[in-house]
Amino acid sequence: MKEKFCLLNTSFFAGMGIVALVKPSMVVNTFGLNYIDADMRNEVRAVYGGFGLAVASLLLASNHCPHIEKGIKLTIAASLVGMASGRVISFLIEKPQTQVPLLFCTLESVLAGTLIYSIKYED
Repeated sequence: MKEKFCLLNTSFFAGMGIVALVKPSMVVNTFGLNYIDADMRNEVRAVYGGFGLAVASLLLASNHCPHIEKGIKLTIAASLVGMASGRVISFLIEKPQTQVPLLFCTLESVLAGTLIYSIKYED
């Protein structure tokens, strides 16, 4: 089961990374932005693209390096919890205009939960 949870997370981050690198406007379109300039496209490619692929690579490596597997998964789970927590704080400060932030908060929480579960309950 832990391999399936790891694959779920790997797929999410790899997909995010590839989409951001190939079509950065798709990432910001999710939030209603129709146009971004070259500097913003560079930022999207770096933060969503490069970071997403790096995280996916770490998760893949964790399957082949048991001595660092828990550390990798815990670090990525903590990052996801941090992202979801930042969204909750933002919800308390101002109401989102769409359901997209709530959807991402839920997704980040579920992905973090699957990684934590896979650390705690090994096959």
